[in-house]
Amino acid sequence: MERKRFVDMECSVARSLEEVGEWWSLLIVRECLLGSTRFDEFQSNLGIARNVLTTRLERLQELEILERFPLEERANTFGYRLTPKGLELYPVLVALMQWGDKWTAPSGKPPIKLVDNSSGQPIEPLVVRAKGGRNLAYNQVRYEPGPGASAATRELVKRRNERVLG
Repeated sequence: MERKRFVDMECSVARSLEEVGEWWSLLIVRECLLGSTRFDEFQSNLGIARNVLTTRLERLQELEILERFPLEERANTFGYRLTPKGLELYPVLVALMQWGDKWTAPSGKPPIKLVDNSSGQPIEPLVVRAKGGRNLAYNQVRYEPGPGASAATRELVKRRNERVLG
């Protein structure tokens, strides 16, 4: 069975999932954030088959999330690192990690804590905030059609706001 494609959907969430929705992709990004750069590190740390890893690394390069670079310590060997586009996935992974810490950590004990390197203080949970800093729940945010919205998206936004905001 072929996986459904989201590239043509008028939805930023769906199009984002088209690029990084396959679980190995985000786990490879996580490995980069943990300092891994070499193929063998990714394979060992993730327990991923070589052919699957090769395919995912190639796709992440095509999408300009990862780039290859020559490893100085090993002649004729390349490593992988995040591009600026890939680095912007960091808050996404932190939000996913914080959600997992709250809802899936065995016995409510997260395996890793994130702390500010300069102060040693735990980081705050990621939240949606108003411009002035006030935390906002989903039912405190109004959707508005963006510049790329079709008539169908305009109707979806209108219906969502009526249902959620009243």
